[in-house]
Amino acid sequence: MNQSLYPDARQNLSKSQRLLKPSEFLRIKTLGDRQAVGCVLANWMFPEELDSISKLGVVTSKRIGNAVQRSRARRLLREVFRLNRKYFTRPVHLVMVARRSIQGKSFADVEQDFLRICRRKDLVNR
Repeated sequence: MNQSLYPDARQNLSKSQRLLKPSEFLRIKTLGDRQAVGCVLANWMFPEELDSISKLGVVTSKRIGNAVQRSRARRLLREVFRLNRKYFTRPVHLVMVARRSIQGKSFADVEQDFLRICRRKDLVNR
């Protein structure tokens, strides 16, 4: 695969683009905004630093299913964020929580739910 033809190909979320600390998750949950649509629940807040980048944290509970199902849900949510982060109107710190209804959903279904949240709250300009 030619990297120049596919600019989004093989681009993972680096550590600097992920929320890693439990305190970051808790801060966004308590101080940020919240919206649920379909199989996605999103908590977000805008960082105080002007030069900050968008960051993602993903939560999948055991209610989703076994480890294989939870891993698939995490991959879907990360990929939806990765492919749509360029459309954010400004940097955002986002925690996406997979709901039980994510089981069996396609990528397009999950992306549609995510974009519906983002459009309702003017997070994306798409």
